[in-house]
Amino acid sequence: MTETAGAYPHLETAEELNAALAETTKWEKEQNKLMIWDHLTRLPFKVLDKLTPKFIHEKLGKLLDELGSYIQNGGNYLVAGRKVGSLMQAASRAAGGSGEGPFPLAVMDKAAEQLTQSSRNVATAQGATTGFGGVFTLAADIPAVLGLSLKVIQEIGLCYGYNPADKAERIFTVKVMQFASSDIVGKRTILKELNLQAGGNGDIAPGTNEAVSKIQGWKEVITVYRDNWGWKKMLQAIPVAGMFFGAYTNRKALEDVAEAARMLYRKRRIIARLAEME
Repeated sequence: MTETAGAYPHLETAEELNAALAETTKWEKEQNKLMIWDHLTRLPFKVLDKLTPKFIHEKLGKLLDELGSYIQNGGNYLVAGRKVGSLMQAASRAAGGSGEGPFPLAVMDKAAEQLTQSSRNVATAQGATTGFGGVFTLAADIPAVLGLSLKVIQEIGLCYGYNPADKAERIFTVKVMQFASSDIVGKRTILKELNLQAGGNGDIAPGTNEAVSKIQGWKEVITVYRDNWGWKKMLQAIPVAGMFFGAYTNRKALEDVAEAARMLYRKRRIIARLAEME
């Protein structure tokens, strides 16, 4: 059974969906305008790279190998849907619904925002804790933020009906994380790969699956993610003072990732529902 307004009167009309689609399109266009701060934080990572002790490089290398298995089988980073399911039901009842799906966009948005807030708070505390120790705790901070990023993207995807148990959805998860940390050219490329431009339906573009499923491709995503923190992470490497920089940068990183996840998954759901009305 489709999710058309006729079958489920509590869902959106075509006009409402098109209005929501226009909101996501506007957001995409805004992503093409990088602020001066964003340009500064994309300075080369080489300076910090030289200051980073060898044992941290070794730990990061092992981390990359471990994360490479995420796309293949989910590994330790695959989230369970029970928590999100309960959250969706509660959000539905709070909005006067029955607590049963399919859920309207407003309920999906509410649940996604709650997940964003909780992950943002966790990331802030994480950054403050690891920033206190300077460069020697930086090795623990980067893996933690990457893990939090993957977690919140998957959970937001579940809010909009996309299950990371599917390998194609795990690829989408990785591309969302890459989108959040990319420059203008990178964002445009990723939108094309995700088939979310010019009426695309959000299915991964042909060839992307094979390219991203390789561990080397995953390493490139992590490299971009790491490099784009630039000198912000250098400031976090200062003992004690790094606590404040760490709290801010981690919070901002999770905000960016969660926002990208909300908008990109939301657009996919809107496009899917419009297609079901045709």
